[in-house]
Amino acid sequence: MIELLVSEEFAAANAPRLAEFSAQLSIVTLGDARSKEAQAAYFSPDCYPDLAAHFMIAAIEAPNLRWLQTFSAGVDHPIFADLAERGVQVTTGSGASAVPIAHAVVMHLLALSRGLPEILAQQSRKEWKRIEGRDLPGSTTVVLGFGPIGRAVAELLPLFGSRTIVLRRSPKGDEPVEAWPISRLNEALAIADNLVLALPANPDTIGIIDSKAIDALADHAFIVNVGRGELIDEDALIEACRSGRLGGAALDVFAIEPLPDHSPLWDLPNVIVSPHIAARTPLTDQNVTEIFYLNLRRFLDGTPLQNQVD
Repeated sequence: MIELLVSEEFAAANAPRLAEFSAQLSIVTLGDARSKEAQAAYFSPDCYPDLAAHFMIAAIEAPNLRWLQTFSAGVDHPIFADLAERGVQVTTGSGASAVPIAHAVVMHLLALSRGLPEILAQQSRKEWKRIEGRDLPGSTTVVLGFGPIGRAVAELLPLFGSRTIVLRRSPKGDEPVEAWPISRLNEALAIADNLVLALPANPDTIGIIDSKAIDALADHAFIVNVGRGELIDEDALIEACRSGRLGGAALDVFAIEPLPDHSPLWDLPNVIVSPHIAARTPLTDQNVTEIFYLNLRRFLDGTPLQNQVD
């Protein structure tokens, strides 16, 4: 019998479906004395952020843990590496939020292009003043990163008439749009009207958009970041947006989260701040749940797991 560690909320909401595995599975919830006996664990969306530390401590203290499924796509927190080094199979929800995040990217690009921040500011002032927008048709959008999110963005943006170029380590020819190697980043920045960041954070990507990269962009260019906050030099971005050196930015992720009250990003008129919510839709929740159950079946059957972290 496999002991599966889950949150109380997940156990209650999924009782009928978990019961289908009752011949092979015993459910253990956070706070249960049996949590240390867990051989498998699911870090579900309801655990984040309030129960995250509690859950991960329970996972660390389970000596027989063999598999941890996390709802998130990103596993840059050191705890995941620590568990993997211990021999725990760590699997992610990679791909579950790709479509909702791609929709958020388009929302932000349209909002920036059509001047939505200024429109809302004028509304708050009861000011009637027409502003000139820009069009996505005829623009060039560079998508940095070609995981599930980058692919979803690349499939969507051409429908809005934007020439889309994806940058990935090694183009394979299966991309739905132009694909360049990431070694051509500077060349791509020079022609970008829009830059979308969809990379994970790792030693190769942290700080990839530094002050030199920002200076390589056109003055009217927009940046949308749905990857990780550490990808951008925030100080350089703030200065570029404040001075008008850059058209603006829409940021869903930040180097420090929650974004500190004193950050200038809150008050810049050409910056949209969203609190890491691009993936927060029912579709994402549905998809991460299905990935969990797929891997649960595979774990119980002893077959290879999907989205396993190397």
